[in-house]
Amino acid sequence: MKFSRRQFLKLGGATSALLASSGHALPAAAAPQSKIKWTSETATICPYCAVGCGIIVGTRDGKVVNTEGDPDHPINGGALCSKGGTLRQLANNDRRITKPMYRAAGASEWQDVEWDWALDEIAKRVKQTRDTNWIETESDGRLVRRTEAIAHVGSAALDNEECSLLIKAVRSMGLVYVEHQARI
Repeated sequence: MKFSRRQFLKLGGATSALLASSGHALPAAAAPQSKIKWTSETATICPYCAVGCGIIVGTRDGKVVNTEGDPDHPINGGALCSKGGTLRQLANNDRRITKPMYRAAGASEWQDVEWDWALDEIAKRVKQTRDTNWIETESDGRLVRRTEAIAHVGSAALDNEECSLLIKAVRSMGLVYVEHQARI
């Protein structure tokens, strides 16, 4: 039998209406089962490059036990490159730094610091550098309001919306040297 597209849609609609009116229903789809038992699965984005592949991360007791490509993701359709496939090794590395660290000028050792202190210190130093090196006007008197003493380099871990907000933030601080490197 050959059906045109229109005939196929008519037949499908008629069949659906018949089933709905007769009280019979198509079998419900079974809930997807976790491929690894006793894990919690979370969909996320690969942090390595600008492609943005989807990854399903399986965790148990706060530890990553499995990573695989998300077959429902429109970009990679379940495939992962060699870097994305090894994400579990990055997350479970005992040498991975999970706290901010600080090395004072002239010191040879790094020390663990609190996030609040680190963020306050960064903000203080950015403000001090910006204020010290602020350029209000060019030599010809043209108003520019910028600093050339600070640069910003973005990375692929940000999506388009985050990049847009970040650019607005650094431009509002007067930065003119803004760059992006997808393989950071």
